[in-house]
Amino acid sequence: MKPRPIFAAILLFLVGSLPLAAAGDSAGANQLRADMRKLWEDHVTWTRVYIISAAAGLEDQKAAADRLLRNQVDIGNALKPFYGEAAGTKLTSLLKEHIMIATEIIAALKAGESAKKDDAVRRWGRNGDDIASFLSAANPEHWPLADMKKMMHEHLELTTEEVVARLAKNWAADVAAYDKVHDAILEMADMLSAGIIKQHPKKF
Repeated sequence: MKPRPIFAAILLFLVGSLPLAAAGDSAGANQLRADMRKLWEDHVTWTRVYIISAAAGLEDQKAAADRLLRNQVDIGNALKPFYGEAAGTKLTSLLKEHIMIATEIIAALKAGESAKKDDAVRRWGRNGDDIASFLSAANPEHWPLADMKKMMHEHLELTTEEVVARLAKNWAADVAAYDKVHDAILEMADMLSAGIIKQHPKKF
């Protein structure tokens, strides 16, 4: 039985009033969120593997470092579809510097070389600001510089906390530090993916 005209009109009105699915609710957006989380979880996971290996002088230290550096390439590549080849390559370069300075900090802390540690920490902070500035310049509306800097410095502080606890063999603090750095990196990943989706809605 065909709907009466009045009921058909009401039905059309109700359907027309339903909100259209936002770009952020699409399958592509959900995939980006999942991919971004995986990339940054790899970042903290392989950082942790390296910290454990370096602290104990294990034979897998170089393999862990190589895998960690590969992750920085993966992160840079993930941004290329949105910001271009040069931007992705630049981010990879900054992130590799971030990793290499971190290895210096671990080595200096392990050896008790305070001057080397302090110098590396200063350079690590500057590198963190460079990463924050680079990201903010790419998407200033959705990645404000102050937020980017806060996010990066929190990551540096929590990673340092993790290293110090591991070297001190304070296992409870070590585990707690990793839990915190893991939670924080997921927030970072979600902020980055949200910014990309909002800046490039037509891609989703």
